[in-house]
Amino acid sequence: MTLRTPLLRVRDLTVEFRLESGPPARALESVSFDVYPGETLGLVGESGCGKSTTLMALMRLLPVSGRIATGQAWFEGETGLHDLFALNDAQMRRVRWREIAIAFQSAMNALNPVETVGDQIREAIQLHEAVDRATADKRVAALFDLVGIARNRINDYPHQFSGGMRQRAMIAMALACKPKVLFADEPTTALDVMVQAQVLDLLKRIQRELGLGVVLVTHDLGVVAETCDRVIVLYGGRIAEAGTTDSVFNRANHPYTQRLLEAFPDVALSSERLVSIPGAPPRLNALTPGCRFAPRCHKAFEPCRSEVPAFWSVPGSDPEHVAACHLLDPRWEGR
Repeated sequence: MTLRTPLLRVRDLTVEFRLESGPPARALESVSFDVYPGETLGLVGESGCGKSTTLMALMRLLPVSGRIATGQAWFEGETGLHDLFALNDAQMRRVRWREIAIAFQSAMNALNPVETVGDQIREAIQLHEAVDRATADKRVAALFDLVGIARNRINDYPHQFSGGMRQRAMIAMALACKPKVLFADEPTTALDVMVQAQVLDLLKRIQRELGLGVVLVTHDLGVVAETCDRVIVLYGGRIAEAGTTDSVFNRANHPYTQRLLEAFPDVALSSERLVSIPGAPPRLNALTPGCRFAPRCHKAFEPCRSEVPAFWSVPGSDPEHVAACHLLDPRWEGR
């Protein structure tokens, strides 16, 4: 894995949001990761942990109150290697959708209700590529085939599609300009279990066929287990744990990851009681020193409340598996 060249290399990404009064809310802090071709990276955590903010920052689509305080995002595109955060608006528009695309959550809200689905996908193609209508129409038909929607639905409106079809159409739009990296933001939200499985199978099939690098944002650990090669667990805007999905799920070392897994139902352990995580996520404009999870952690001790934990390799796991926890710090071994 580490010998391959990543499509996207994110380093030290910190994002802040300006508030009407008081200090800014720090939504992300020092987040770093790589995205490889043909691989799915999962971003998981509670609501407000920074998952969607990560994608919006990389797409340069933050609201006016948000700003990238620090960080670099190196992307290997058609025009060579460049830092997304150093591009001007015109340069970023050429990257957005053509090389990195996003499938937003809640497709009903993302699609224009007064334009046909086919027109919206064709518009996306013609906006970013110099092709005539006939060529764009052929691409739209091919995209409908790719995502499993009948061509006779091209002139239908979003409200005429089911929830699963709208999500497929959203994926088709994201793929319209043949990007190398696809961001999928909660692609199965509000879908029933059967339709969720269909959408996830679609993403995996498309990834195999096109060799995409996919970043999947979700709060559903089952989706991560089913879909992702690697996973990053975010808490309070920081990475708590990261590694291959198998290693993180089977050898979780950060107390937050452990609690998330204990709170997830397992049909093989139907007699076990689910564990809830007491307390609430931190207020991002009133962050305390030390580990962000310390106030809710069942294993916290004094350094957790005063020192930011470093990343440590997890013993007995794959080399990529790391956790930001003082319990792994040799200084506190045998405490």
